[in-house]
Amino acid sequence: MPSETGPASAPVSYTYILRCAGGSLYTGWTTDLDRRLKAHNAGKGAKYTRSRRPVALVYYETYATPGEAMRREAQIKRLSREEKLALIGEKEPSL
Repeated sequence: MPSETGPASAPVSYTYILRCAGGSLYTGWTTDLDRRLKAHNAGKGAKYTRSRRPVALVYYETYATPGEAMRREAQIKRLSREEKLALIGEKEPSL
């Protein structure tokens, strides 16, 4: 059994990007990615995603602490849409 203080029990935090209905992108952070995605799709997540359901997880990064995940969330939110699409490996469709 792993120790309570060892790396096997170290909490993990996530920074994630969702694609909302309509194609917009939402960035957030959490300590439980599955629970958070379910909350967003149940209308109990962020106010932004409530009217833009369903949402789909398109990208995430893992961090050792919530502080690191929050800092990365802030960095991603400052990116342009084009930069966010490049981060998740997509590009804007041509019209």
